[in-house]
Amino acid sequence: MSLAFFHALAAVPASLPSPAISEITLGPISIRVYALCIITGIIVAVLLTNSRLTRRGAEPWVVVDIGLLAVPLAIIFARFYHVFTHADYYFGTGIEWWNPFVKDAIWNIWDGGIAIYGALIGGALGAWLGCRWTGIRFTAFADALAPGLLLAQAIGRFGNWFNQELFGLPTDLPWGLEIDPSNPAIPAGLEPGTLFHPTFLYEVIWNTLGVIALLWIGGRLRLQWGKLFALYLIWYSAGRIVWESIRIDPSDIILGLRTNVWAAVLGVILGIIVLIVQTRRHPGMEPSPYVPGRGRPDAAEPGDISYVDISEPPASADKQKVSAVTPT
Repeated sequence: MSLAFFHALAAVPASLPSPAISEITLGPISIRVYALCIITGIIVAVLLTNSRLTRRGAEPWVVVDIGLLAVPLAIIFARFYHVFTHADYYFGTGIEWWNPFVKDAIWNIWDGGIAIYGALIGGALGAWLGCRWTGIRFTAFADALAPGLLLAQAIGRFGNWFNQELFGLPTDLPWGLEIDPSNPAIPAGLEPGTLFHPTFLYEVIWNTLGVIALLWIGGRLRLQWGKLFALYLIWYSAGRIVWESIRIDPSDIILGLRTNVWAAVLGVILGIIVLIVQTRRHPGMEPSPYVPGRGRPDAAEPGDISYVDISEPPASADKQKVSAVTPT
């Protein structure tokens, strides 16, 4: 091998540096990079979900109507899930948790601290309400959302990198993460210059691979009726069990495990249950992304047959139900 190769190898950094900034200042306004990562992830998820749902036959941008309820509830639930699983941090002695002008206030989401499992609970509630409002099947929306949601989570994790938070155990691996010595999350007694597992990067890679896997499996097997979202729960939660187990940020412990490890275990179990139940109940394809009696307002004229529910084979021909679109 040439000397140039060894010189290039020697130039490769032996660690992963953390960004020197966590916010962008524009005059009197400070914009958190963490917030930009979250917003970017939401936009990407909306665009991908809209594309997938429209290809199924839904009205273009109906995902925005659903998101008007799903996104705010996801953020609210994500924040309060994080706060109440880190109760000692936010409600400890002398902490003004109610004061929005101090860093430890429970309202200050821009300082970091949202939990994906809280977002899933709040987002699922909002999406269910939005689907009832628009007439979209909840399972059709969930399947369309699954790859975009995982991609949004990958993008959002870069916010943790800029905030220098949620890193893992000390490591001497060449991709160890540099953290400012003044960071309060660093355990006492460690040598100066200690490197840490970049758990944000592990999750970015795992989630990105998951997006590719979901898109390929979903297209290959044509998974519907919520089965693709079930695979999302299994994939994401399986990785989260590992990354969460090596993180060293404070967390409530239940029976020796961090609360988010338990949440990830439940996520895997729930995903398996949904996959099994929906496979048995709905072996075929969804006839439409809309529930019976609902549909695109531009899809048919009054009286046209636009929907035949074949999700469950009728016992006889005279029991088959046919619905017509009526203008609203």
